[in-house]
Amino acid sequence: MPELPEVEVVRRGLARWVSGRTVASVEVLHPRAIRRHAAGPADFAARLTGRRIGEAHRRGKYLWLPVDGAQSSVLAHLGMSGQLLVQPHDADDERHLRIRVRFDDSEGTELRFVDQRTFGGLSLHETTPDGLPDVIAHIARDPLDPAFDEAAFHAALRRRRTTLKRALLDQSLISGVGNIYADEALWRARLHYERPTATLARPRSTELLGHVRDVMNDALAVGGTSFDSLYVNVNGESGYFSRSLDAYGREDEPCNRCGTPMRRRPWMNRSSYFCPRCQRAPRPAAR
Repeated sequence: MPELPEVEVVRRGLARWVSGRTVASVEVLHPRAIRRHAAGPADFAARLTGRRIGEAHRRGKYLWLPVDGAQSSVLAHLGMSGQLLVQPHDADDERHLRIRVRFDDSEGTELRFVDQRTFGGLSLHETTPDGLPDVIAHIARDPLDPAFDEAAFHAALRRRRTTLKRALLDQSLISGVGNIYADEALWRARLHYERPTATLARPRSTELLGHVRDVMNDALAVGGTSFDSLYVNVNGESGYFSRSLDAYGREDEPCNRCGTPMRRRPWMNRSSYFCPRCQRAPRPAAR
């Protein structure tokens, strides 16, 4: 699933190519693509048609487009394979095209939502006074947000009875971090994914946050991480951070820091990748 860097790359593309344009028509080609919009395809299309799209926004892994004059926003959930593409009107339809949005200007491009696995979708939601779609109002700020509260983050780590990677993936604590970037940040910080959060002193949690930000900014600089053709930006281009990964997906390859073979362990229906030498496992708690 796309994480913060990949979603931010898409948001920037929407801000350039879609924000400020007025919707001329909406065509829903697959009902699952708007299943989170309870009122159905006709209502979704009617409420968007004739409306101007505002500035694209993002919080963590979520992005949305405000609808001017409607006190609502189009929330995009990319799922495992969702793509928001800006294409010329005369471009061939993608095989898994689910939604088409056309605009009332002469730019000659339209917005397409393409989703092979149909886990993602678009939906309209009321907007809170803070400008968030109401269904994601509980999502925490992400580490690249200037308003992210580091002191509150550290206090939550010390207070919760959990482990570091679980905390990094908790979207109510810190948003935007998924499996890939958690493994990368923990490798950079030399911290094991199962280390209890309560054992982390303030300087170490500050250092870890710095590595989370650094790895995300490094990924943003090259368009995010693409392992296959399912993640692309609005122009259909892949990201290249997969070439710079130090931990994720590198089982049995030498650690880029000490040369020890990297390990993979099953973890919450996922995998965790780590260096057994650089990232020492925590000692079992004494009984």
